[in-house]
Amino acid sequence: MSDPIDRSGLAPRFWEKKPLSKLSKAEWEALCDGCGKCCLNKLEDEETGEVALTRVACRLFDDSTCRCAQYPIRHQFVPECIVLKPTNIDEHAYWMPQTCAYRLLWEGKPLFDWHPLISGDPETVHEAGVSIRDRTVPEFEIDEDDWEDHIIEEPI
Repeated sequence: MSDPIDRSGLAPRFWEKKPLSKLSKAEWEALCDGCGKCCLNKLEDEETGEVALTRVACRLFDDSTCRCAQYPIRHQFVPECIVLKPTNIDEHAYWMPQTCAYRLLWEGKPLFDWHPLISGDPETVHEAGVSIRDRTVPEFEIDEDDWEDHIIEEPI
C-alpha cells in the first residue's frame, strides 16, 4: 500500500484500456484504494491453501490513516513486505483481499463504485466500510499463536 496518490494527469478509466503489464508506475500505484487490508497479517491453511485475513496489522500500519507509516523505507523494518508489481502479481494475487483493485483486474473483474478512481474521492473506500481504518490491532500486541482469534471475514 502506497502513500496517497495524485490521480490528476491519469487518463480516464486507464485500467479498462490497458493490461496490468502495460501500466505506468503512476497508474499502477493509483490502483491502490487505500483500504489497508494488504497490511494485515494473514494465515494460510497449509492443506487447502486458503488464506484468512486477521485484524492484526503490520507494525508499520497507521490505523487512523490506513497507510504505511514508513512506506518509502518499509523494507528496512519489514524485509518481508511484498512489493506488488505487474511482474509478480501472478504469484501474489491469491492472498490479496477480495476487494483489492489489483486482484479484481487480474481476475478480469471491474472496480467497485467506491474505488477512488471511480468515485473521485479517496474517502469512499472508508465510507463504504471496505477499509480497515480504526479496526486493527498492532502485531506487537498480539502473540502470533493468537492471530487465529483475530480472523475477519472477507469482504469487509
